Amino acid sequence: MRKRARLIYNPTSGRETLKRQLPDILNEYEKAGYDTSAFCTTPEPLSAQKEADRCIKDGFDLIVAAGGDGTINEVINGMSPHLYRPKLAIIPSGTTNDYARALKIPRYDFVKAAQLIHKNQTVHMDIGRVKTKTEDMFFMNIGAAGFLTEVTYDVPPNMKSLFGSLAYFVKGAELLPRVGKVPVKITYDDGVYEGVASLIFVALTNSVGGFEKIAPDKMLGDGKFTLIIVKTTNFAEILRLITMLMNDGRHTQHPKVLYKKTSYVKAETQNNQQLMINIDGEYGGDAPAEFTMYKQHLEIVTDLDRMQLSINTRDLMTEEKEEEFKKRVMELQDKEEE
Repeated sequence: MRKRARLIYNPTSGRETLKRQLPDILNEYEKAGYDTSAFCTTPEPLSAQKEADRCIKDGFDLIVAAGGDGTINEVINGMSPHLYRPKLAIIPSGTTNDYARALKIPRYDFVKAAQLIHKNQTVHMDIGRVKTKTEDMFFMNIGAAGFLTEVTYDVPPNMKSLFGSLAYFVKGAELLPRVGKVPVKITYDDGVYEGVASLIFVALTNSVGGFEKIAPDKMLGDGKFTLIIVKTTNFAEILRLITMLMNDGRHTQHPKVLYKKTSYVKAETQNNQQLMINIDGEYGGDAPAEFTMYKQHLEIVTDLDRMQLSINTRDLMTEEKEEEFKKRVMELQDKEEE
């Protein structure tokens, strides 16, 4: 009996190119031995999540998530609560595609991404779960709080469509002068941090917002979050930390950065000030927030050979975007010195 695959795709992702290439994408999974069908997401809330949940209940062998990080997050939320979880393949067609970048899945050739199924290579990925005042959800890449998380809310949709993740870099530079003090209490496996924080990251991969050195020593599937707390709200210090992050990843050793591996995080504010939690690029409720680890929870189709080869290589497009961000940061530094 042939195996069954379901492609769940976002029709608004990939500037219509994804829809045009659907026959070729589906054909790759058919050649790999799957009876393959497709589901087009709708404007209904959690459309992709509900379809992934239905597919598991119907016993599908493979789910293919085609879209941006938001679509992939929904599919993962549909899959993660189940005891039986089929393989997951990803066709990245969004703006930043952080998750695909971390897994070295081709991000600019949808058919090539589908062809990974023929290599028969997978990786078992950790999944996080976060509970806030109003939400209880799974996430695959990043939980965050602080001033830079505002970027995802402030970038207009038309700017994202035109400039992709560059829009986030530029907007991030513009937001730097607005850094405010948020007194927090962050509990993790080995201790507690109490003090001000301008940024808090709870990361499952090394790729966040287009930056690939947020967690330079991250090992995928190790059962640990990378907890990063930027313990300063000083504008000049934050500029220096961002420069270190982009140049060589030395931010992890900076005295104003708490950098820990942990399987649990609880983030609270100490003065009832609102602290919005960003989950995989979308608003996920307000603190207090508890993050728990689901080790190697999902089996995801990838290219293990490319993952090994690319450990010390960089994406040219990412480098161009980082250079643009550096330029904006330098402009802000010059203004700060005047």
